[in-house]
Amino acid sequence: MIKVNVHDAKTHFSEYVKRAMKGETILVCKRNLPVAELRGLQPEARKTRRLGFYKGKTHIPPEFWDPLPQEFQDYFDGKK
Repeated sequence: MIKVNVHDAKTHFSEYVKRAMKGETILVCKRNLPVAELRGLQPEARKTRRLGFYKGKTHIPPEFWDPLPQEFQDYFDGKK
């Protein structure tokens, strides 16, 4: 564990984050009194996704591709 003052922690924050991610604990002090602790977190386990698992379970109606009514289009174009 290392102790750093607030100013040093702000100045070299990214360096201390890298060190914390490697398992080191950084104690942030203000006037030599500990006020915060910076330590890394365990990475979340990522689930792998199967491609195409939702295929055939949705339906997009043909009307979806129709043009918007003119009054809605005017809002998108900034005319209203």
